[in-house]
Amino acid sequence: MGKLSTHVLDTANGRPAASVAIALYAVSDAGRALLAQARTNADGRCDAPLLAGDAMRAGRYELEFAAGDYFAAQGVVLPDPPFVDRVTIAFGIADPSQNYHVPLVVTPWSYSTYRGS
Repeated sequence: MGKLSTHVLDTANGRPAASVAIALYAVSDAGRALLAQARTNADGRCDAPLLAGDAMRAGRYELEFAAGDYFAAQGVVLPDPPFVDRVTIAFGIADPSQNYHVPLVVTPWSYSTYRGS
């Protein structure tokens, strides 16, 4: 089976984003169901996959990153409310036997993602 992982890069400061709160949700017609919560380590990564083994299933998911809280904790002066606050990345897992890596590249003013492995 595959696994789902993520990491967060703070490109405003040129470093991994440590201690970012992350929530993973399964998304269906009935709404969102919380599957996992994690916090990034000093390397901007989670210590374990967010999904792996039998928990890795085809479907729609959302990763929610507390980017505004991270930048505020770094002492960045942010507007109220922050321009980039909660970043939600909606994505799909079509083949649970593959690895899905969904990183967040973020500044207080922008963000992007891509599918890695």
